[in-house]
Amino acid sequence: MRSFEYARPETAEQAVQLLAAPGHEARGSLPVAGGSDLLSLLKDGVVTPGRLVDLNGLGDLAGVSEGENGALWLGALTRIDALAKDSRIAALHPALATAFGHVAAPQIRNVGTLGGNLCQRPRCWYFRLGYGLLARGADGASLVEAGDDRYHAILGNDGPAYFVSPSTVAPLLVALGAEVEAVGPEGTRRFQLSDLYRTPSADGESELTLGRGEIVSRVRVPQTPGGAPRQASYEVRQRTSLDWSLATAAVVLRLEGGRVARSRVVLGQVAPVPWSAPAAEAALLGREIDVALAEKAAEEAVRGARALGRNGYKIQLAKTAVKRAVLAAAGASRGGE
Repeated sequence: MRSFEYARPETAEQAVQLLAAPGHEARGSLPVAGGSDLLSLLKDGVVTPGRLVDLNGLGDLAGVSEGENGALWLGALTRIDALAKDSRIAALHPALATAFGHVAAPQIRNVGTLGGNLCQRPRCWYFRLGYGLLARGADGASLVEAGDDRYHAILGNDGPAYFVSPSTVAPLLVALGAEVEAVGPEGTRRFQLSDLYRTPSADGESELTLGRGEIVSRVRVPQTPGGAPRQASYEVRQRTSLDWSLATAAVVLRLEGGRVARSRVVLGQVAPVPWSAPAAEAALLGREIDVALAEKAAEEAVRGARALGRNGYKIQLAKTAVKRAVLAAAGASRGGE
């Protein structure tokens, strides 16, 4: 591990200034909160910052508070375990509380933060071995296409990026219409959580849209008219704990007279970004939820999916996740499976 400077600011403004500055040997600066992801990146030499800026002194960026029109503000430094156990989240967005409770394992949830979870780096093993987000060899060819692609993207994988967005809570937050508040050298801005993510197309581009020195400060989860919508998030893993999700489906529904009036379907771990599925959403509108409709929505959700080679199984996993999330959100039986 290369040497680095360490700073612990007391205000967000100080943190932004430190992060925007070059740092030791002009290698740049990175924020650290829980550090559960960053530590492994440092040890493996994937990132070599000149300065680490410890955000844990910024107490105003932690905690859950209520905003206008029943919205909830989630501080970026709030520990995942605290979010999983928060009574307001459980009452308004029970599926979200459950999703927080399923993150990794208790040891990780006790140190990991919301901001860190949303901004964690891809788990692509080529990236983790130092070949960059686009995982190219010395000749510029894709290592993923020529190598082991078992856990890579099945959607949005036209190239050159094939990694998958790792956060399992981001899809549900996107489906709920969550917004991000970020603070940076130019001040504070607010935008849709879905706009935090992008698919890089050139070496040196990030998978996040945060600018230099900019950090996530809060996440706003809105409350829609008519009370909390029906919601569910379904993950497919090889093991239920201490394992990465192979596919996640988040579904948010508004039912009127037993029929779907509004719907959002967002997939995770299948594309470089949380993947919205408008065709699946359209398939649900105006219909009563049953197993057959859930299966149709699942088929529409993966329309256009492309197996790279060894990851074709993820298409079926994604369909299963969507089907079960739709039925869970609607409160329907899974009979007939």
